[in-house]
Amino acid sequence: MQSRASKSNNPKLTKILYAVAAVVCITAVVAATAFFLRGSGYLVLTNARTGEEYARYRVHDGDWFSVMFIHSVNKSPLTDFYTLRDGSIYVEKTIYYGFGAGVQTELEEGQTLEYGDDGSMIVSGFDKEIPDLLYIVGTVSDHTLVVNGGEEISLRDLCGRNALVRFAYIK
Repeated sequence: MQSRASKSNNPKLTKILYAVAAVVCITAVVAATAFFLRGSGYLVLTNARTGEEYARYRVHDGDWFSVMFIHSVNKSPLTDFYTLRDGSIYVEKTIYYGFGAGVQTELEEGQTLEYGDDGSMIVSGFDKEIPDLLYIVGTVSDHTLVVNGGEEISLRDLCGRNALVRFAYIK
C-alpha cells in the first residue's frame, strides 16, 4: 500500500491531474463566456439621413427600452415600449393619457386596454416586429429614451432637434 505522499510524487498521475484541471478550467471559461455573451448586442441610434452613430447601449435578448414624448395634437405624454429579441425590435405596449390624431382608438386582435391608477391608457399585446424604427426628435418637446429602466436620455441633447433617428438592435 502506498502512502498519500508517494502517490502525489507520481509524475504520470501529476500530468493527468494537470490535464484534467486544464480541461475543467477551459470548459468553465467557455461556458461563462457563452452565458454572458449569449443573445447580447447593442441598441444603436444613428442619424437615418447620414448614418452617423449617435450612441450605442449594451443590451441582451429580452431587454427593453422606451421612448417617451409629448403628443403633438393632444399635448399629453405618450410612451412606447419595445423589447429586443432575436436581433429585432418588437413593439409591446403604448401608454398614453388622451386621444388625438395618431393615437390608437381601436384594439386589434390580441391587444388589451387597461387603465392605470394615474388615468393612463395602456394598450398592450402588440408583439409586432418593427424592422425600421424611426423617430423624429421633437422641436417643441423632447423625446426621452430609457433603456432597461436606467437613466433617462434626452434625444434632443443626444441627437439634436428635428433629427431623424434610426433605432437598430445589432447582435
